[in-house]
Amino acid sequence: MATSPIEVQVGASGRLVIPAPLRHELDLKSGDRLIGRIEDGRLIFEKRETIIQRLKGQFADLRGQEVIDDLIAQRRLEAEPEVLSVLVKFT
Repeated sequence: MATSPIEVQVGASGRLVIPAPLRHELDLKSGDRLIGRIEDGRLIFEKRETIIQRLKGQFADLRGQEVIDDLIAQRRLEAEPEVLSVLVKFT
C-alpha cells in the first residue's frame, strides 16, 4: 500500500525523523538498522533484509558449487600477478 508523500525536515544535527505512517507501512521498529544510498538524486533507505532478499532473487539462477568454484578460480588467477610480485620482492 502506497502512502501519500510526507514532508520530512532535516534536524540541526542532520537527523531525520521517519513519520509514523511510513514506519508502520515498512514495519520499522526502534533499533532497526537501515542501509542508505543515493540513487538518481534520491536518498534511499532500506532494511538490510530487504536488500538481501532482492539480491537473492537476482542471483537465484546462479546457485551451485560450479559457480562458486569458477569464481574462486577466477579470483586466484587475478591475484596471481600480485602474489608473484610480492614473492619476488622477498627473495
